[in-house]
Amino acid sequence: MKIDGQHYRTIWLDSDDDTVVCIIDQRPLPHQFIIEALHTVDDVFVAIRDMHVRGAGLIGAAGAYGMYLAAVDAVSHDNPLAIIKRAADKLKSSRPTAVNLSYAIDKQLDCINNVLSMSDIPAKTKTLAQTIADEDAQACFSIGQHGFPLIRYLSEQKKGQPVNILTHCNAGWLAFVDHGSATAPIYASHDAGIDVHVWVDETRPRNQGSRLTAWELEQHGVPFTVITDNTGGHLMQNGLVDIVIVGSDRTTHTGDVANKIGTYLKALAAQDNDIPFYVALPSSTFDWVIQDGCKDIPIEQRDGDEVKHIQGLDGNTLKSVLLTTRESNTANYAFDVTPARLVTGLITERGICKPNKASILQLYPEKRVND
Repeated sequence: MKIDGQHYRTIWLDSDDDTVVCIIDQRPLPHQFIIEALHTVDDVFVAIRDMHVRGAGLIGAAGAYGMYLAAVDAVSHDNPLAIIKRAADKLKSSRPTAVNLSYAIDKQLDCINNVLSMSDIPAKTKTLAQTIADEDAQACFSIGQHGFPLIRYLSEQKKGQPVNILTHCNAGWLAFVDHGSATAPIYASHDAGIDVHVWVDETRPRNQGSRLTAWELEQHGVPFTVITDNTGGHLMQNGLVDIVIVGSDRTTHTGDVANKIGTYLKALAAQDNDIPFYVALPSSTFDWVIQDGCKDIPIEQRDGDEVKHIQGLDGNTLKSVLLTTRESNTANYAFDVTPARLVTGLITERGICKPNKASILQLYPEKRVND
């Protein structure tokens, strides 16, 4: 995507030193645009854990690049495989809910296990990290192409009047390597000349919607309106939402969807008002093992200070202010699970399917080995 007319991905290798991973630090957005350099596995771990990078696809790509940095360091030690294994375990622990992270790290481990010479590991892991990033960007582009007809159909039904799309959190290009998942059909529709308007949930407590999704849409020229998290149901009741499209951090092969906290409530409201509720995700976000997402998907609980404080711009200075009393107890569940029965369909890089095992495996028949 473009920022002030210049194309960026969310993660890349420094053109002057390919042992340095560059990221867009998402914490100060939209007020400050900062490129951060990551030099070590510890740097990548902190960047993922503390949400310098966030979003399922980007977390996976960051994990893949982290494994490359681990390999670069490991080959100079006596027991490189032990160092790489420790790095893998550490990186996996940084964000437990998003399955893309373990997917990317396990692919790197498989690659390393098949390399005959230890001296070849850095080059092989570098190539694979770049491949994982490229595949993520291409998958999101394809999601846009498959989701575009849904919005085009609604536009035709409304005789060209704006199609009102509600989204939650940020499943945009900042959450992936490029294009985004939930936003990809929106960008494709806008670029095709369809009149779209996006209701952007602020998404407390970290405000990924109001800080990131709104900024993205503004950069792309897509009309949007930021709303409080509890407004969506009211909009749906009053005919102001035509479709809901959200992303996912982990979706079971039976169709249960883990996404940013608050997604489940949007799905309930959409069902009550007969509004289609779609989830956009690349195949790397599928969990091919877990059967019951509501019971078995691990739900990350983050620091309560995220609930107590809010960040904003004061003049030219970013500040964090306290919202509650200092002694307030908090609960900060980062995700919830929307059961498959509330999901209209899944928009993937291979097409749209129903949220059930049979339909998902029809798109991904190679996964039947685990069925």
